[in-house]
Amino acid sequence: MRFKDVFSIIGPSMIGPSSSHTAGAARIGRAARKIYGEFPEQVEIIFYGSFAETYSGHGSDLAIVAGLLDYNTDDIRIRDSVSIAETMGMSLSFQTSKKPSAHPNTVMLKLKGKGRQEDSVIGASIGGGNIEISAINDFDVKFTMNYPTLLVFHNDRPGIVADITAILGSGGVNIGCMDVDRKGRNGDALTVIETDEAVPLALIERIRGLQDIHRICEADLTDNEVKG
Repeated sequence: MRFKDVFSIIGPSMIGPSSSHTAGAARIGRAARKIYGEFPEQVEIIFYGSFAETYSGHGSDLAIVAGLLDYNTDDIRIRDSVSIAETMGMSLSFQTSKKPSAHPNTVMLKLKGKGRQEDSVIGASIGGGNIEISAINDFDVKFTMNYPTLLVFHNDRPGIVADITAILGSGGVNIGCMDVDRKGRNGDALTVIETDEAVPLALIERIRGLQDIHRICEADLTDNEVKG
């Protein structure tokens, strides 16, 4: 069992007004950017629940976009993030939905770029700046981004998860939590692994070299976050 750190208890250093509606939103945006892996040229942002009702007044839209620009929760540029993003060539679309969601502070981000497939990320701001990612590209997953996270998209075949974890173990990487979802038997699958430390590039390349691996994403918000 992992113990909560100071970040979990008192929240992050942040630009206000709300840890849930601003800091958490910024961290969801950063998580989506890390998963996508590069600057997204088109982003559709869909707010649900209380996010849908208050996102503009609480600056959740600015925070999400700041995260997409890879800004931290305490970056003073959050206030100008939309204009900065648009100047950099990011096309933004903000929408709301009345569709029920598992958590009131939920947002879906659809990210696109030239020559790349779309990534969709669903996340919720669950309080104190903490977040929970619940879906990626229609895979149902659950992780917090409180730890370095490795996302491995692959075919669902016997032994592939064991192959992935064996490589991590051989490199001394400790797995704190793992979640796996698949779209069908012997079809596409996603394995999400939270680790105690960032996974060395050499191990990632070994995993990438396995049969039936489609894509690997490194999603780490711990590299330069300022904690309260």
